[in-house]
Amino acid sequence: MRKIGILHGKERSFPEALVQRINSKNIPGIVAEPVRIDKVIQGEPSDYAVIIDRISQDVPFYRAYLKNAALCGTAVINNPFWWSADEKFFNNCLATKINVPVPKTVILPSRELPDDTSAESFSNLAYPLDWEGIFKYTGFPAYMKPFAGGGWKSVYKLESMEDFFEKHAETEQLVMLLQEEIIFEEYYRCYCIGGKYVRIMPYEPRNPHHLRYVANFSPTPERLQLMEEIVLRINAYLGYDFNTVELAVRDGVPYAIDFCNPAPDADKNSVGEENFAWVVETSANYAIEKAQAFEPGKDNLTWGKYIQHSAAKKTLF
Repeated sequence: MRKIGILHGKERSFPEALVQRINSKNIPGIVAEPVRIDKVIQGEPSDYAVIIDRISQDVPFYRAYLKNAALCGTAVINNPFWWSADEKFFNNCLATKINVPVPKTVILPSRELPDDTSAESFSNLAYPLDWEGIFKYTGFPAYMKPFAGGGWKSVYKLESMEDFFEKHAETEQLVMLLQEEIIFEEYYRCYCIGGKYVRIMPYEPRNPHHLRYVANFSPTPERLQLMEEIVLRINAYLGYDFNTVELAVRDGVPYAIDFCNPAPDADKNSVGEENFAWVVETSANYAIEKAQAFEPGKDNLTWGKYIQHSAAKKTLF
């Protein structure tokens, strides 16, 4: 029996529907259930051929458990080694090398010194930074947000240099991105599952949270194709099995705004019935596909083109 486990926290609608849908298919030798952990011993395999991870970004114990499971052959969705290394600034840097339009973005050192450091720890960092050059590059209005992490935590819209310094003083030890504002005509949130299944959803981030998937954008077939190509290209290089990409369209050009969402919102109450049905069905089919392809004792993880090319010492882009 090959088990598919769902590792989740307080989330309920998606994990429960996913387990139910996989089991309702009655695939011989395949069963799904919430992951159960009663002990974690180094180098010992889990009971799961596949684990879909929805919570380890918030629970370091789970991330360690998943790495051990992956080392012993479990196909973890998403790859916990890559997820541990990934962050938003690197993703933007990568996008510039694979011809994906992104906002002009810089990374900033934390406003306050990290714990257990002193000014001497930053002897290689110029003081002050070239603020004039930075602001000239990004322009205003701009957005400032943490370089890692998800949601809308510690996100600021900035109108001027004075506004920046006032808000940056509030960020304490967070490492922040400063990013050009893309004033968009249309906005889309795009699921990508298995690096091949894409659902492009009109999305209005300026609406209240429960109404963000209520939008009247109607892309042309050509724009739909372009956005799908961008979504697939991003995920091919990152190697995510389950991710969302947010695209803001300015002057007909889709800019990738946020594309590091390896545990994306899949709650029925926020994404809506049709999107929820798609993500449950597609995730179920892909998890079954991964379970059927599972090879005991082998590396069953997904590795993106960035890592593949580096390991093979090929030209990167």
